[in-house]
Amino acid sequence: MLDNAWTYTPSDALAYYGTDGDIGLSEEQVKKNRELYGENTLPESPPTSLLKLILAQFQDQLVLILLGSAVVSFILAIFEDSAEPGGSWMTAFVEPLVILLILIANATVGVVQETNAEKAIDALREYSPDEALVFRSGRLSRIPASQLVPGDIVSVHVGDRIPADCRILSFSSSSFRVDQAMLTGESMSVGKSEHAVKDQSAVKQDMTNMLFSGTTVVNGACRAVVVLTGSRTAIGAIHSSISKDDDEEEKTPLKRKLDDFGDQLAKVISVICILVWLVNIRHFNDPSHHGWLKGAIYYLKIAVALAVAAIPEGLAAVITACLALGTKKMAKRGAIVRNLPSVETLGCTNVICSDKTGTLTTNQMSVARFLTCEESGFAEYKVGGTTFAPVGSITTLDDRHAEKSQVRTAPVNKLVEICAVCNDAKIAYHADTDSYTNVGEPTEAALKVLVEKLASSSDSFNASLSSLEPQFRATAVNDHYDAHVKRVLTFEFTRDRKSMSVLAQSSSGTSLLVKGAPETVIERCTRVILPSGVQTLTPAIRAQLADKQLEYGHKGLRTLALAYVDESDGDVSHYKSERSEDYVKFEQEMTFVGLVGMLDPPRPEVKDAIAKCKSAGIRTIVITGDNKNTAETICREIGVFDKDEDLTGKSYTGRELDALSHEEKVEAVQRASLFSRTEPTHKSQLVDLLQGLGLVVAMTGDGVNDAPALKKADIGIAMGSGTDVAKLAADMVLANDNFATIEKAVEEGRAIYNNTKQFIRYLISSNIGEVVSIFLTVLLGMPEALIPVQLLWVNLITDGLPATALGFNPPDHQIMKTPPRSGKEPLVGGWLFFRYMVIGTYVGCATVFGYAWWFMFYSGGPQISFHELTNFHQCSSAFPSLDCSIFTGLPAQRATTVSLSILVVIEMFNACNSLSENESLFVLPIWTNPYLVASIALSMALHFMILYVPFFRALFRITSLNLEEWIAVLFISVPVIVIDEVLKFVSMRMAKGDDERVKIIKGKGKTE
Repeated sequence: MLDNAWTYTPSDALAYYGTDGDIGLSEEQVKKNRELYGENTLPESPPTSLLKLILAQFQDQLVLILLGSAVVSFILAIFEDSAEPGGSWMTAFVEPLVILLILIANATVGVVQETNAEKAIDALREYSPDEALVFRSGRLSRIPASQLVPGDIVSVHVGDRIPADCRILSFSSSSFRVDQAMLTGESMSVGKSEHAVKDQSAVKQDMTNMLFSGTTVVNGACRAVVVLTGSRTAIGAIHSSISKDDDEEEKTPLKRKLDDFGDQLAKVISVICILVWLVNIRHFNDPSHHGWLKGAIYYLKIAVALAVAAIPEGLAAVITACLALGTKKMAKRGAIVRNLPSVETLGCTNVICSDKTGTLTTNQMSVARFLTCEESGFAEYKVGGTTFAPVGSITTLDDRHAEKSQVRTAPVNKLVEICAVCNDAKIAYHADTDSYTNVGEPTEAALKVLVEKLASSSDSFNASLSSLEPQFRATAVNDHYDAHVKRVLTFEFTRDRKSMSVLAQSSSGTSLLVKGAPETVIERCTRVILPSGVQTLTPAIRAQLADKQLEYGHKGLRTLALAYVDESDGDVSHYKSERSEDYVKFEQEMTFVGLVGMLDPPRPEVKDAIAKCKSAGIRTIVITGDNKNTAETICREIGVFDKDEDLTGKSYTGRELDALSHEEKVEAVQRASLFSRTEPTHKSQLVDLLQGLGLVVAMTGDGVNDAPALKKADIGIAMGSGTDVAKLAADMVLANDNFATIEKAVEEGRAIYNNTKQFIRYLISSNIGEVVSIFLTVLLGMPEALIPVQLLWVNLITDGLPATALGFNPPDHQIMKTPPRSGKEPLVGGWLFFRYMVIGTYVGCATVFGYAWWFMFYSGGPQISFHELTNFHQCSSAFPSLDCSIFTGLPAQRATTVSLSILVVIEMFNACNSLSENESLFVLPIWTNPYLVASIALSMALHFMILYVPFFRALFRITSLNLEEWIAVLFISVPVIVIDEVLKFVSMRMAKGDDERVKIIKGKGKTE
């Protein structure tokens, strides 16, 4: 295929494919080219099979251990001789079934999320047109676009979607413009030419003789030769990039930490379980087991219980619930989260790479300045408003309000008339969204809006405007001009003269109204209109106007010049012509009226949002397809750069970036905050470079061109008004298209991470307690105080509810005053790990002590000795007078119930401790989080349910407790609060000590 067709002349491009511009390919050539190049379709990757998606969910180490535990438990349940006392055969299968249900639920969530990810690729196909108008064997016919081959001659007209990447051959209209914002991010449609572009390294924006698949013709008609089809097109390259990124999906920072934690925990669990089983080989032949094999199976069950206790089964569910809670909060602020883990990723974002058009700006062209001439120089004004709404103040250059009666001089009246009449655009009001949109070219729509802001020359008419409904006010002044000024002829824009004109008649006479590029319009002007009348356009005024053009250009404004030709005699017969080459003859010896400078204005709230991101240690990098000058101006306005900041080494074009070596690119991304005239490949490349520096990157965008970078970034953020491709490739969608929402989302992400740490630590300390409990009973030789099904209940339900409630903790007031946390920051550091080991150890010891208390000291218990309890396996031979059934029957169930209740109550107190990492419960009482209060109440209600409902008692092999037993449970549980308060006090003292040392070091630095 012809990969550099823009460098070829039309005849050379035709010769390359052996085709004729008037006749097209023959059927034989079409068949040959289709065999050579394939069909004009985007390749459809086979969807990942359901089995493969399911298997992928079981690659986590903790999941594999749980799966192994379930299999072992299931096998043991099958071979169990008989039901345990107090239960039934069903109780043996509860444990493996519950574990399997957990695994199935987690796998289902994972499969659903991964299935959604593939939809971004499918959405690209909406940009592939269904049909194309093609010349073949001299006949013009409409065929499915998928049947196009390189060398085909196509005809495209206004409104058509380009069916493939094509090289323009000729035009059948005086002007031809294409909207390629979805591909390049340019805010305005692009004028095209048939001339060769000799620059081999030209970017898409500079390939003015090329038409790109999926873009839309907004003006004119042309004939072109197809040069690239299918995956070789520009949109095909985006498709390939998204497909590749799907295969290389990066994990979120939290996911990586959880995976690391899971791997370490899995290794520790495996070693402990094997050791417990091996250490107890000497007990396999104890009399109570009735044989070595049953003894081995018994301790294998203990090892399984240990694995179940050590793994926080509810962690995945609690994290999902916490992230879902975050998404609900963010949805209220206009951020719709598509990928739950991305909520947390925002909390550690270092860099936000933002598209300019439609993200930092409104994507609605707006007149920012206009000027007319007066006797002493220029009358120049600023225009407020950043959308197509007819609202905005008119101020002087020093920001003083200008009364419309003072502004409306003769030159301004003429300027308004030209903007209203020499214009083909419309403004539409949408009542359902209370918004205004353009119908037609955005630049012309901006002029229509200026007309509404300046109003008419009739004071009586202007007085009636304030009482109009929005749908009528949107076009009231323009409608006024339409009613009083008749358009006789329209001379459309041509590339040669770079202007458009309308012959208009009104009660004041006939005139040719002209607008166009200043360099060509002013050149053809001989006079200038002033408030006092018309005078000669002197060289001095021309020089001043040239300076103003440069000034507007440096400000990033697109400038139009307005002029007219007075036809006061009313003879317009000489204007009759069908040749566009003659239009320039009519636009001679004109009277200059004024200059209008417009831009795609920044969103009002963006500047403040970027300042807040800076204070939070987050860089904002702007990546845009627009030209460098315009982009730098916008960046200065929104605070990415200071007003007078030297931008050397801080602003690059895509071509300048390409010219750098890899090492220079790495240095550039550390300094630069703007990359302009970029292509999709540049955006993805920049994300790679930033991620290579260890930075967490968020990427915003709204076009198809942004999709690859959105997929590649740690978190992709699409605009709600953007393309479906961008939305489906992103992790988050801003429904309100508001960049400021990102700053709020970052705050929410940080708060979620802090809360996540709190409930993870809470769950870890709980699991440490369970492990200590089982390990201690095995070490002491006591009966098992807790069985796996009870541990599963505690981990999933009893602990899960308070853990979820901890996600409702309010954010720290200083949360956006600190830099992003390091991606290497551990979830649980050294001191914190020690703290939770202390708490966990107490939980385990208290649970075992409660079990021992019931057997040894409780007045209603057997009151046996510690030696008898720790040698229960030798009961029948060593203690013949003792009823050995107490270790397996109802007494054992009561002791287990006490032990389980202590574990549950301690965990409720521990949840209260987890309200804050360092603040005491006396400073931050439990009612500051009412959800936690409710969750504790619900957890205890559920615990009472399994204690006092017969069915559940049998299922969990427990029984009800009396008042004395409950009092003992409370006494044994309460000390966990005291222990944690002491640890918090020590932690606070350590933190104050660190602060004092920092102050001392800073003080020394100042004195030196």
